[in-house]
Amino acid sequence: MSDKARILFDALDLDHDGTLTRAEVIGALRAKGPTLAAEGVIPLWGVGGDDAASALFDQADQNGDRVLSFEEFAALVDRRFGW
Repeated sequence: MSDKARILFDALDLDHDGTLTRAEVIGALRAKGPTLAAEGVIPLWGVGGDDAASALFDQADQNGDRVLSFEEFAALVDRRFGW
């Protein structure tokens, strides 16, 4: 798992509980996405709208429990962003 995945996960984990909900992913990417892209944490093309954030969540939620663990999240973003 990459360090960038950990940085991005922590930035999206708004309530700091160690998991991500759909609302956190959408809200955090909406609020922080451009800044994270400018800092090089996420590729600029990776900052999309609410639909793209929701789709990212769905792709990462491998066990269907409606929350993302770091492992689920990192497996997707490492592959998707080429980290």
